[in-house]
Amino acid sequence: MATEAWEALLARLDDAASLIGLDPDIHADLRVPNRILEVAIPVRMDDGHLEVFTGWRVQHSTARGPGKGGIRFHPQVDVDEIKALAADMTFKTAIANLPFGGAKGGVRCDPTKMSIGELERVTRRYTVEIAPIIGPDLDVPAPDVNTDGRVMAWMMDTLEMIQGRHAVPGAVTGKPLSVGGTTGHAGATSTGVVVCTRAAFSEMEVDIVGKRAVIQGFGKVGGPLAFLLKSAGMRVVAVADVGGAIYNPGGLDVAALSEHVTATGSVAGFPIADQINAAEIFSVPTDLLVPAALGGVIDATVAEKIDASLIVEAANGPTMPDADPVLERRKIEVVPDILANSGGVTASYFEWAQSRQGYLWDGEMFANRLRDGMDNAFRSVWGKSQALKVPMRRAAFALALERVAEAIAARGFFP
Repeated sequence: MATEAWEALLARLDDAASLIGLDPDIHADLRVPNRILEVAIPVRMDDGHLEVFTGWRVQHSTARGPGKGGIRFHPQVDVDEIKALAADMTFKTAIANLPFGGAKGGVRCDPTKMSIGELERVTRRYTVEIAPIIGPDLDVPAPDVNTDGRVMAWMMDTLEMIQGRHAVPGAVTGKPLSVGGTTGHAGATSTGVVVCTRAAFSEMEVDIVGKRAVIQGFGKVGGPLAFLLKSAGMRVVAVADVGGAIYNPGGLDVAALSEHVTATGSVAGFPIADQINAAEIFSVPTDLLVPAALGGVIDATVAEKIDASLIVEAANGPTMPDADPVLERRKIEVVPDILANSGGVTASYFEWAQSRQGYLWDGEMFANRLRDGMDNAFRSVWGKSQALKVPMRRAAFALALERVAEAIAARGFFP
């Protein structure tokens, strides 16, 4: 699947290059990441034995600014997955018009089977190994799958220790408030998804109030998103996670569901809903479908079963290339991941800027700038889609590629 993710990214890059008549030299440059660092991470486990994990940090392009992208800890992560995610970040930051390039990192491990001490030692040793290529002006990590603010604090502290500096708050984002984080970072991805949902329904001339929503994933993005969509007037009728899936055509009690997930660890078994097979989530009749889990879940076969008028991709790479023509033929509008979930990296940019300034914005300023940034990004992609007469995904890649290519052309190639 990871190799498929990289091939899918290249296919979309190639398509966008053809669409805008990209300079062949710039095209060739962007088909290869600038840097791939693979590191061994030897860690003494609690029982005394030494475990050697493998980690990566990939910088796809830094033409527009320092690398930017999350760190994920997962037992199946590999270099092709990280390459694809790093390239996604190149285009995502360009669409959001942020002064960043694209990067991503990961460690092949299973944090669910590790103690807090083991997790900290893995994080700190990984940070030491990638330290030469990260920092506020080089490459700025953030949380991703199975990482959080605590992991970012460990990373920042480790960098400070090995560099002999008292504070490097701009080296990572998604930090706890106590060490330079921001109030608006948590939930920013979900907020961005809602902004895109509202804007898309508006362009489709659909009133959002009373419409149905289905969410695949109920974690850091899907959980807050359910509350936000309900607050916007939608009915969340189905939710799935790794444990199972539930369906209530009248609308789920999101607050009660959240309490159930906190208590049990999954949406499965929620009593005020029908239990359905997780694979059925994509065929539930709905107005909005939000894939908010891992990538590669919508292929051509799944696309034929989807019963929705709008898909807003909260996850990274949830739709495979073979599904795109199916969705286009079936006239299902898709707001692609590199636009829809860019609220998270926009919030990271705000945190990075505040860390550099030594000045904390108030919550209202943060929220307003996030909404304005996401709305501007959506309008730019929608406008490009209308101008080129292509679906939003192709338009998004075309717009991003134009912006990245402009930066590369301005810099030229060295030597």
